[in-house]
Amino acid sequence: MHYLTRPALLASAIASLLIAPGSFAQASAATGAPGDFVMRDFHFADGSVLPELRIHYVTLGAPRRDAGGTVRNAVLILHGTTGNGGGFLTPQFAGELFGPGELLDTATHYIILPDGIGTGKSSKPSDGLHARFPHYGYHDMITAQHRLVTEGLHVNHLLLVMGTSMGGMQTWMWGEAYPGFMD
Repeated sequence: MHYLTRPALLASAIASLLIAPGSFAQASAATGAPGDFVMRDFHFADGSVLPELRIHYVTLGAPRRDAGGTVRNAVLILHGTTGNGGGFLTPQFAGELFGPGELLDTATHYIILPDGIGTGKSSKPSDGLHARFPHYGYHDMITAQHRLVTEGLHVNHLLLVMGTSMGGMQTWMWGEAYPGFMD
């Protein structure tokens, strides 16, 4: 068996950090697009209403519709409790999934990376309402995500909904709330 020496291992790690980000950046720069979708009078499950709820997102790739007008290549990726959609743009995630020839190649897939309610650049208590911000839960998050996808991005079908940690739990709720919406 061959083992790398510490200097060789370090050189290999540095090379991968220098090469991978640039190659992914070139592949996604032309198609990545950040945006904000603002929903007016958003109703939360607890009955409270927020005059404006902003969901920030980044998309990679482009939606492709079949002859019947159904989007067939959209993938929604949901983050964990302390994360945000931009966390999936790191070489460790994006470099492994979104690059040329990878499983979710942005040349063939439309990737949607939203920031959940309360995180990133989406509406959150620290924007000014603090303790007066509505109490929100997973149901509110997936309702907002669904509205982003359908009303904001005009996607009528998802190939896949996936997530990490809290985002993974939300995928189960997507399956229950919108069973025919994704493959």
